[in-house]
Amino acid sequence: MGAKNKKNSKKVDLLEMPKNERLQLIREVKEKLQQKVTEEKLWQSLLETENVTVNGKVLFRDQEQLTGVSSEANYTIIRT
Repeated sequence: MGAKNKKNSKKVDLLEMPKNERLQLIREVKEKLQQKVTEEKLWQSLLETENVTVNGKVLFRDQEQLTGVSSEANYTIIRT
C-alpha cells in the first residue's frame, strides 16, 4: 500500500503548518485510521463466524460465499 501511494502523496512538514491546520490534519488521519481498524475487526470477526444473518436473511453460511449486502437504516446483525 505504501509503494502504491508514493507517487500521489504530497509531503507535508507539520512543523511549518499553522497549528489549527496541523490539528485538523492529525484529527482526519486519526479518524481514517480508526475507521480502517474498525473495518478490519469487522472483517476478521466475519471470517471467524459460521453463519451471518441480517434481519432473518442468511448472508453467509459455513463455507458458502457471501454474494452481497445492501443495508437500510434499521438492521440487526446476529453472529452464530
